Formats: sequence, structure tokens, C-alpha cells
Amino acid sequence: MHLILQDGKHIMTTTIIILLCSLLLIAYLFDITSSKTKVPSVILLLLLGWTIKQFTVYINIQVPDFSFVLPVLGTIGLVLIVLEGTLDLELNKSKLSMITKSFLGALIAVLATSMFIAFLFYFFGIFSFRNSLINAIPFCVISSAIAIPSGKNLTLISKEFVIYESSFSDILGVLFFTFISINQTYDFYSFGYFGLQVIIMIVISFISTIGISLLLSKIKNHIKFIPIILIVILIYEISKIYHLPALIFILLFGLFIGNFNKMIHFKWIKLLKPEILDKEVHKFKELAVEVTFLVRVSFFLIFGYLIETSQIINTETLIWSSVIVFFIFLSRIVQLKLSKLPLNPLVFVAPRGLITILLFLSIEPAQRISFVNQSLIIQVIILTSLIMMIGLMITTNNINIEKTK
Repeated sequence: MHLILQDGKHIMTTTIIILLCSLLLIAYLFDITSSKTKVPSVILLLLLGWTIKQFTVYINIQVPDFSFVLPVLGTIGLVLIVLEGTLDLELNKSKLSMITKSFLGALIAVLATSMFIAFLFYFFGIFSFRNSLINAIPFCVISSAIAIPSGKNLTLISKEFVIYESSFSDILGVLFFTFISINQTYDFYSFGYFGLQVIIMIVISFISTIGISLLLSKIKNHIKFIPIILIVILIYEISKIYHLPALIFILLFGLFIGNFNKMIHFKWIKLLKPEILDKEVHKFKELAVEVTFLVRVSFFLIFGYLIETSQIINTETLIWSSVIVFFIFLSRIVQLKLSKLPLNPLVFVAPRGLITILLFLSIEPAQRISFVNQSLIIQVIILTSLIMMIGLMITTNNINIEKTK
């Protein structure tokens, strides 16, 4: 009997390992082919997770509840995605115009879209404008995890704009959400207190960034990058406990180590051993990208697994999701016109994804409104991703036709 139980456990362990490896390899295939097929990998991951759920139900396999894992993976994914995005941001005078346009574009889009959607929730419901705004902000953040890989085949200018804009959108959206959700009133005191929090976070970020950079250049042990990532996540989480805008640290840390070679003329940089640090930063970037991939894939697979079919085809939320998506792209047209950037193909690159889900999960029960639920979130993510996919396919085909003429 004991041998039979051992064999059963061994078979179950082997099955789980094979399944996990297969799913991650399929996800990797989605990731490397998405730039060519124009199909966002997030849609395929959600579909794969949903398919697994249907299969387990069909053959009556009992699977543990994974819902508690989502906020954990989402938070780690948020830190890593913002870090990965900021590591790719190159700071120099030639990029100043693009950085300014993308920052202002992201800021205007987040503020304008969230205010409009909040007004709709407030006007058609019986909710306070504050709660309406808290529930509206998650729909206003462009997903860098989806946008950046999807923009690989765009022109250099369009690709750079997508990288900068989506990274700024992530950071500004989370900061705006944090400010609105932790303050009951919005007056001189609340803005002043938030400004003080930002200053404190900048000081903490500066000290932490120098300390981590020293560790990165001085640690001789062959295991050094995972501890660095763990320290970054730890600082982020501790800062959140004190309601500090923790993403500022991720932004400044990523910008510093991604661009420190442009600061070599400062004498104190020599303390960080620039020659050694430069090599370590390249290795760190590579590891950060791979860890981010693993966390992002796991998040969307589990989220897809937890999706119910009724949530996707929920006709009650379909009208709301359509209106929200319509205004997302309407405001994007206005934003690109004001930035004097070409509409095609940038107008289509406005997908919602991980941070939308994470902010939705972060809303306190007392602040939730009935209009905003998992169905609405899923539909907005799928619709914006499908519009991006179709738009990029049409745009790319038109470019290819013109090249052959």
C-alpha cells in the first residue's frame, strides 16, 4: 500500500513538472512570435489559462484556489515590468523632445481618460466622485508589458515613443491611483503632504540606489543578481507600508543604473568602479528581463485560469466596456494630435493589461462600485488588445505593399 501511494505521488509530481515546463515553453513561443503574428501574447496566455480550466473541469480534476497568488505575482510583476522599462530608457539630449512628448502624452491621457470615465460612473450611478475616480484609473494605464513587445516592428521613432510612453503611463497611473485612494480630501494640505512624501521617497531612492550599485559592483559571490532584485522588491514593499510613492524608487533606480555610463564625469561615480559596474549592469538587465517574463507569464496564465466564460460574454458589462474603449482611443487620437505624432500606427497601441488588473485588485472593498467588476476588466483588456492587433496588422500590411511598389 505504501509503495502504491509513493508511486501515485511520483506520477503526480512528474505530471505537474511536465505540465509547468510545457506551459512556460508554449508561453515563450507566444512571446517570440507575437512581433511577427501581431497577436498580443497576453490574449494567447489568457486563452491558454482559460482552456486549461475547461479541461480540468471536463475531466473533473480538483485544482487548488490560485486567486490568492494573483496580488503577489501582480505586485512583483509591477516592480519588475517598471524596472525593465526604465532600464531601457536612454537619457540624452537627443531624446529630450521624445521624452517630453511621451511624458506629457502619458500624463494627459491618464488624467483626461480617468476623469471622463469617473464622470460616467458618477453620472449614471449613485457613487461618490472619489470612488468613481478610484475605479476609473485602472482603465487609463497603458500596459508596457503588452505595448513594448508589440511595437518591436515599428519605426525607430514610434518604437521609442511606445517604450517611453507606456513606461511613464505605468508609473503615473500608479502614482495617481495611490494619491487618490489614500487621501479623503484634496486640498493644499493633501498636495503638500504628497509632495513631502515624494521628496522623502527621492531621498530614500538616492541612498538606496547608491547602496545597491555599490553592492552590484563589489559583490564577488557568483550569486548576486537575485539578491539585488529581492532588495529592490523589499524596499518597494516597505515604502508602500508607509504610503510612500514607491514606484519613484523603481524609476530612479532603473534610470540610474541604465544610464550611469553617461555620468562618468562626476567624481563620486568612480567609487562605484564604472568598468566593473558596466559589465554587471548588462548581466543584471538580462536576468531582470528573464525573471520578468517568468512572473508576467505566470500571472496571466493564472488570471486566464480564473476567468469564467460568463465573464467574457457578459452582455451587462459589454456596453460599459465598449464605451470605455471608445473613449480610450478617442483621447489617444487627441493626445497624438497635440504631440504632433503620426496617428498610424501609434493610435492602436493602447492596450490594457497587468497593471489594470493589479490596480483593480488593490481597490478597497469600501471603495468599489458595482459598475466595475472582473467582467469589465477582462473585456477592456481583450478589446484594447484586439484593436491593437488588428490595427498593427493592417498598418504593417499597408507599409509592406507600399515598399513593393
